[in-house]
Parts: sequence; C-alpha cells; structure tokens
Amino acid sequence: MTAFRRIRKLLTHDQAALALIPEALWRLFLVRVQLLFPFAKTAPQLGIQSGETAAVSNDVDIPRIQHITKAIRVISRYTPWKSTCMVRAVAGLKMLEKRGIESTLYMGVAKDKQGRMIAHAWLRSGAYYVSGDDAMKGFVVVEKFAKVLHAE
Repeated sequence: MTAFRRIRKLLTHDQAALALIPEALWRLFLVRVQLLFPFAKTAPQLGIQSGETAAVSNDVDIPRIQHITKAIRVISRYTPWKSTCMVRAVAGLKMLEKRGIESTLYMGVAKDKQGRMIAHAWLRSGAYYVSGDDAMKGFVVVEKFAKVLHAE
C-alpha cells in the first residue's frame, strides 16, 4: 500500500483534515529548511518570547485546531526528511497563525536514561495540544513563545 493510500485510509472519516495534508506537508518542508539556519533568525517569527496564550479555546476554532493537529500528526510520519518535534510544532504554529488562531510553542529539556540532556518542543492552542504532547511529560520548560494575534 502506498503512503498516500495509507494516509487517505487513516483520514477517510475526516475530509477536512485530509484537505490540509498538502499544506501540512509544505509547512513541514519550509520549517525543516528554516531550522537549518541559526535559531536566532527563526525565534522572532515564533511570537512573544517567554509569553503564553490563554488555555481556553474559542469554540469556533476547535474543529480547525483538531484538523490541523491530525494533518500534521499523520503527514509527519511520511516525510522524506526528519520531521522532529520542533519542525512539527513550528509548522502547526504557522498553520494556526494563517487562520488567525493563537498558540504557544514550548521548548523543554530533560535527561534521558543515560543521564544525557535531551530537548523537546510542543505546541498548544487554547486547551488543545497540536503536537508533542505524547512526549512532553518529564520535560522542564526552558522557553516558550506566544503567537498572539490581534484583531484589527
């Protein structure tokens, strides 16, 4: 079974998430390239440093947040490049930003079983985790970025 058929099978019940697959793939690619450059160039685009958005979701935004979450989680498994936690989190942030939805990107550290320092990134929008929540337990937040969007 081809990767596309597997993706389609996974999303047969969620056409809205399936429609976001091309954009999610494109965002994952752009972010992967962007993160090849020094983080100091990327950081200003992530939002307000050390800020955090509200933990309450606007009811209108919840389905869009869930569809973006699903699209990123599914397609990131099939990218020919490594879609790390940071790549997934920033791609999700950009997709939410495009739709006028606020989010907070968290970056944390922990020690692995061998005592080595490891890092992890995850993204939250309102009360929902878009990426990285599967592995965030045990990580201490060292930085966060709030993507606050103002209505004009």
